[in-house]
Order: sequence, then C-alpha cells, then structure tokens
Amino acid sequence: MAGSPYFLGLFGRDSLITSWQLLDYDPKICKTTLKILSRLQGERKNFTKGEEPGKILHEYYPKTTSKSWWKKYKSHVQWLKIGRPAYMSLDSTALFLIVLAKYYKKTKNKEFIQNLWPNVKRALNWLIKFADTDKDGFFDYKKRKQGKGLAVQSWKDGEGYLFSDIKSPIAPVEVQGYVFLAFKEIANLSGILKKDSLKKDLEKRAKKLKKEFNQKFWMGSRSFFAMVLGKNGEKKKTITSNPGHLLFTGICDKEKEKKVIKRLFKPDLWTSYGIRTHSMLEPDYDPLSYQKGSIWPHDNWIISQGLKKLGYKKKYLKIKKALFMAYKELGKIPEYYGVIDGEIIGLARACYPQAWSAGALLNFLLESERKTFS
Repeated sequence: MAGSPYFLGLFGRDSLITSWQLLDYDPKICKTTLKILSRLQGERKNFTKGEEPGKILHEYYPKTTSKSWWKKYKSHVQWLKIGRPAYMSLDSTALFLIVLAKYYKKTKNKEFIQNLWPNVKRALNWLIKFADTDKDGFFDYKKRKQGKGLAVQSWKDGEGYLFSDIKSPIAPVEVQGYVFLAFKEIANLSGILKKDSLKKDLEKRAKKLKKEFNQKFWMGSRSFFAMVLGKNGEKKKTITSNPGHLLFTGICDKEKEKKVIKRLFKPDLWTSYGIRTHSMLEPDYDPLSYQKGSIWPHDNWIISQGLKKLGYKKKYLKIKKALFMAYKELGKIPEYYGVIDGEIIGLARACYPQAWSAGALLNFLLESERKTFS
C-alpha cells in the first residue's frame, strides 16, 4: 500500500522505490514486488486503462479492497475500478528494470532473473516502441484527451497546471535518467545471461540517449536541466528537485553533474529539513503545496543515493540529517511537509504512514549499521 488514508492500493512506482530502499533489510520484499508487478504487466492496448503491452502498472486496487474505504476515498482514484489495474504512469516500467537489476546485484539470484526474462523483454519493448510517442528520442507522456486528465504522469503529477504552457507529449527530465539506467543495467544482465546482441543494442541506445539528453535538456543560462521538454522541444525552465534524480542514473555529463549538485543546495531549494520540490524564486512557489515547494522525504532519499554513489559524502549526510530532524520535529515521517522561515510545518492532508517516506528512514538507519563510504 502506498499511503494512508488515500492510497491503500498497489502503486508500481511507490512499491518499486520502497523495495529498493528495503533491499538490505529483506530482499524478499523486492522479489515479491517484482513478481506481482510482472504478473500484472500490460498485455494489450486499452486506452481507458492506459494499458499497453509490456507496461508496468501505475495503480491497482484488488477485489478484496474494503468497500467502506472505496466509498469514502474513491474521489481520489476516480478513473479506477476495483480489480482493474491502471497503467498511466510513464516511469514505472524503467524503475521495474532498474530495481530488478538491483535485486540481482544484492542476491545473485540468476534463476529468478531468468524466470522474469520474458517480462524484461516485454518491458524493454514497451520503452522502445511505445514510450516515445513523438519519436524524438525522449520518453514522454501524451495527454489522453484535450482538456481532460493529467498533463503528465511521472512522480510529480499532482500540480498539472505547472505544464499549462507546454504542449503534449511531455518528456520529464528524471524519466530520461531512469530509462538510461534501465538500458545500462539490462545490458549488463544481458551480458551475464550471454545475450550479447541485446547487450550491444541497449548500450548503443543508452549512449545515444545520454548525448542527446545533455544537449537538449540543459539550460545554459540557468546551469541546470529543464524540468520537462514539450512537443516541439520547448523547455519548462522552472527550477525543481527533479534533476536531482539524475544523479544515481549516470546520465549527466560530469561538468553538468557538478552544477546540478551545487544548485540543489542553494538556499532557494535547500532547507535544514531537506530539498524543496520547487525553488522559492519561482513565481508559483508555495511551501505548503503538494509538489511546488513542499519537501518530500522519498524525493530527498533518491537524490541522496546519487550523492552517495558519486562520493559526495558531506552532502549525502546533510540530507540524511535533515530527514531525521524532520522526523524528530514532527514525531513521524509523512508523505510531505512544508518549511517556512526555517520552521517545519506538518500538513494534515499528507498521507501517513507513507511507504517510501518510511522506507527512506529505514534505509538510512540500516546504513548506519555499516560503512556507507570506504
């Protein structure tokens, strides 16, 4: 379950990230998540559900879902029906492949990978054949109907008006990084399984994506990556936390990587309780909003994983300390919270408990038990 009380269902994105967070605690959580998502993998085109062959689901409420809960909260999931998965999200499929690779690195369970290999190939097929709707080389979300539905369904999908000036399809910055890493990781697994032609193909695709991404998404005047690209390559120039997700993927050129890290810790984004989702300098900044100025623990945790991978120990520890300070002040770690003038503010509408928020702190606690850096 993603979070209480609004989202007591299975989310592809949330479950995969939480499984990643808990790999060192119990790899069986990750294994079970991967198995369930593979069983519910898209099989056919279904416009209403957003289903396409090979796509990993966005959200699912099984037939055993409490009728009283459904009656009370169905307005939050009004496009869904009990027992029918929805497949709208753009990022779940790449995350499925990334987390599968992380599971293998942790367990070396080759048999499990071989059993899921048909699902891997179907997921890759979706990324290559369906996820780039305008064939410009980037992975995008096409709005289902003019004037209806969400503008984009990656993790920051709750503030749709943010993209009112960008024409669909929309390519979110962090998704390009996820797909790049998915290609790299599955290329590595292909080599282990002696599937050399697939390995070469994925390495070639990853190399091309990295080159074009660094050219097209970079905003030289702002020394940062654009939040999204629109239909005609137009950039959404808002400064957000999203490019921080690129750090663990390896898609950034080295000099750009350094500039992204430096920008994330400037005062308009950084607080003593974590990195904001949205810069204070933007005209629509709202520290108590859902995703345009609040702080999300899982967002910060993902950024921290990139910092750790790249060897930025002090900045990694700053985020770790910030989230524990938030927990201490709030007495819990919710879906998101606000910070105004240095003071943390809990928000009644934020889900608690929230799986990937709790998972972030559990992961940090587990890392305290071993050496994080050599």
